Amino acid sequence: MKFFIDTANLAQIQEAQELGVLDGVTTNPSLMAKEGISGDANVKAHYKAICAIVDGDVSAEVIATDYEGMIKEGEELAALDEKIVVKIPMIKDGVKALKYFSDKGIKTNCTLIFSAGQALMAAKAGATYVSPFIGRLDDISTDGLDLIESIRIIFDNYAFGTEILAASVRHPMHIIQCAEIGADVMTGPLSAMEALLKHPLTDIGLAKFLEDHAKANS
Repeated sequence: MKFFIDTANLAQIQEAQELGVLDGVTTNPSLMAKEGISGDANVKAHYKAICAIVDGDVSAEVIATDYEGMIKEGEELAALDEKIVVKIPMIKDGVKALKYFSDKGIKTNCTLIFSAGQALMAAKAGATYVSPFIGRLDDISTDGLDLIESIRIIFDNYAFGTEILAASVRHPMHIIQCAEIGADVMTGPLSAMEALLKHPLTDIGLAKFLEDHAKANS
């Protein structure tokens, strides 16, 4: 499973990169705004700064919701760096844009996936990634993991090359459960990744080792 970090915070991206497990980054306009990044030139410069840190794919989202606008924005974003993946919303014109970019050899991430049917349409159009939002489904008392499982079955049935990018991951158990189901990628906060490192028995064991070492060398 690939680990992507879902943020526009350069310090957190750098920290995840230094941890040695980071495979890519996902961002969106909301995350950019959270970091105080606004204006087309500043946003593009920030994407380039992210690409300079990481080795893998960086999803950059279009703002337009019409076909022509998505194509224009997507081509501009893709031109920033070869790591850029154009993030396209799951709407009718978005599916058309996915096909356009697929034919041009430009990688895409179809975002705001909430059903297996939407994922199937995106895969048919040639999306590189589909992003089912499991956390947001959990918020409305729907099991987002069931959606990951359904998409996995469909993609395996027909050998789609599209990767399942589990998005809106909230906590470490989301990561483990997505890995068990077979999601190709998870994207979430640094805190969820770091939580995988923690276990009370590890802490107890380490404390005991250090205590015994100190006694032996006193």
